[in-house]
Amino acid sequence: MESVENKVAVVLNIAEQSTRDAVAAARKAEQLGAHGLMLLPPMRYKATEHETVIYFKEIADATSLPIMIYNNPVDYKIEVTLDMFDALKTNKNINAVKESTRDITNITRMRSKFGDRFAILCGVDTLAMESLVMGADGWVAGLVDAYPEETCAIYYYVRNGEIEKAREIYRWFMPLLELDISPQLVQNIKLCELATGLGTGFVRPPRLPLEGVEKNRVTDIIEKAMSTRPNVSDYKKYI
Repeated sequence: MESVENKVAVVLNIAEQSTRDAVAAARKAEQLGAHGLMLLPPMRYKATEHETVIYFKEIADATSLPIMIYNNPVDYKIEVTLDMFDALKTNKNINAVKESTRDITNITRMRSKFGDRFAILCGVDTLAMESLVMGADGWVAGLVDAYPEETCAIYYYVRNGEIEKAREIYRWFMPLLELDISPQLVQNIKLCELATGLGTGFVRPPRLPLEGVEKNRVTDIIEKAMSTRPNVSDYKKYI
């Protein structure tokens, strides 16, 4: 909070295995001035749908902060279904979803059932443009850490109907975006940050820096992308 000086929103992610610890984290975040929360389902053991809903509700009841549900059944083994969102809609501060089911049709289902009740943000880099075209409100991006201009350009071009411009950048971007859907996404993105001068490459254990063949593969993707990096500066006319 001190570092950003209230110039950008600070959203705390909560990933806990007990409701008590999750509630404590939410209350501490609000006390320290965070602007919002993102909630993962209960960690370690797979909770039932009912248990997951109650977990989310008890956290929401403990804070006034706005909340985004992280719906990522691929990595966390629990899908937040339409019925579960229907149960959560009575909590007014649960108002967004990071949509990472990998099913683009889920955006249409959410819109058809809930209208604009929940903001929908794409959480999978390789489905970002498709999600925006189908009505997502935004994009919780990964490669944005290294390529903020290109990420913003795709968003603004799609929002303003310049689909061909967005598609051209998206096609260039795709080999890099695919680095975000790997178990080593953090290491991959850190290497991208090194290439663009926006990071140090440091990773926190237990993650370790890439080595050998895999590092060479990722570095080759980055170098090829950097050699053909597009000029996207004109998207700023839409800001």
